[in-house]
Amino acid sequence: MVFIGNLPLFVLGWRYLGGRRFVLRTVVAVAAYSLFTDLLLLVPFFPKNGLTNDLVLNSLYGAAASGIGYGLVYRAQGTSGGSDILARILNRWRGIPMMQSYLMTDTLVILAAGFVFGWQKALYAIIVLYVSGLVVDSTLEGAGTVRTALIVSGQCDAVSQRILSEMERGVTILNGTGAYTGAARPVIYCVVNRSEIQQLKTIVHETDPKAFMVIGQAHEALGEGFQSFKKAGA
Repeated sequence: MVFIGNLPLFVLGWRYLGGRRFVLRTVVAVAAYSLFTDLLLLVPFFPKNGLTNDLVLNSLYGAAASGIGYGLVYRAQGTSGGSDILARILNRWRGIPMMQSYLMTDTLVILAAGFVFGWQKALYAIIVLYVSGLVVDSTLEGAGTVRTALIVSGQCDAVSQRILSEMERGVTILNGTGAYTGAARPVIYCVVNRSEIQQLKTIVHETDPKAFMVIGQAHEALGEGFQSFKKAGA
């Protein structure tokens, strides 16, 4: 039934997600998923009714495990079959993040299942869907989220020197222009780890209390002081 249901979706995947290479990877994923689902039930020490009767714990741990698995499959440019193929097509065509496209395609399936298995289990399944989507994004983009900072200050040199000496982080000076005054305003750009952001705020505030600072989030930083390009698979 799994393979028959996936046939029309395989055709879409062949057309829009990489042809034969995509289909072969997806067939391997679907076959492995089906095989190991049955094999786990044959493991002697594996509880036949699950590790716990708590549906919340089952939902959260199941979501984490499935999210990691799906993320690894997606990183290999395959899918686990089914509605995941539609999710990948939405992601590639419209640039919709995997978590959102994953939610869009599977929510309708879960709502339909609610009529058969009951609405309580359907609601738990939506929790699984949401959490596993978050884990998929983390697996795809990496969990090492870093922070970026843009700092506009009248004490540009002093702030830069303190960041260089006290935090040992690189600094880039961008040329900016104040729209209201028309005056040249150098902008400090730097990237730090999440644990370093408070130290950066302290340095900026102590050096120039009138400074303007914007803190952003980046999923990955490659280069000196952060992850190397080799480890990132470049």
